[in-house]
Amino acid sequence: MILLRSLLFQIFLIASSLYYSSVILILDLILRNPPTDRLGNAWGYANLWALRTFCRLDYRVKGFENLPQESVVVLAKHQSAWETIALRAFLPCNQTWVLKQELTQIPLFGWALKRFQSIAIRRSDGRRAMSKLIREGQVAAKKGRWIIVFPEGTRVAPGTQQRYEIGGALLAERCDKAVIPIAHNAGEFWGRRSILKYPGTIDVVIGPLMQTDGKKATEINAEVEHWIESTVASLPDRFGQLKTAV
Repeated sequence: MILLRSLLFQIFLIASSLYYSSVILILDLILRNPPTDRLGNAWGYANLWALRTFCRLDYRVKGFENLPQESVVVLAKHQSAWETIALRAFLPCNQTWVLKQELTQIPLFGWALKRFQSIAIRRSDGRRAMSKLIREGQVAAKKGRWIIVFPEGTRVAPGTQQRYEIGGALLAERCDKAVIPIAHNAGEFWGRRSILKYPGTIDVVIGPLMQTDGKKATEINAEVEHWIESTVASLPDRFGQLKTAV
């Protein structure tokens, strides 16, 4: 039954991605100010609804009150594909994501991603990728866009950790932008390389606003990493069991 429900959601995800991508691309051609960002949020909410309906997978968020009025750099835990849907839905809609360049080459979906002023990089480019991140990130920040970064760079299974890359913290330092860290346990319900989505409730914690004034990128990165990893460690697994006490 879990496999069937997961497959039904996968069909919905593909269909909704094709639909919203097509609408975004068409409206971008005919309108001076297309509602691209709002459509992105609608896509996110549609798929969260589908997860709840087909897979009985819901979520709860703690810390909405920590989101400021002004734009910030968001540094989030990356365990699953779930957060790429959820953050698109419930964060302010004017978002610029740092993502893998290969994603922008997917027909329709990738072309639509470009309309969100995404920062597409190849990690293998090293310093050139970092320069592009800072350059394009500063442009996005001046436009008042929220910049979303997964500092681990790839999805990491629950209970494991990957080194936090400095790019997001360096961007926050250069743009003089505050940081919002986000922790969650989505990987407990939707594995990083699995089609299965297990029923339950994902816990998301939006952390306190971290000011970056006078801080170096290394200090910002270490502070974010400590908060995210300690918070993730305090969240339950999909059976409701607490893993560790912080």
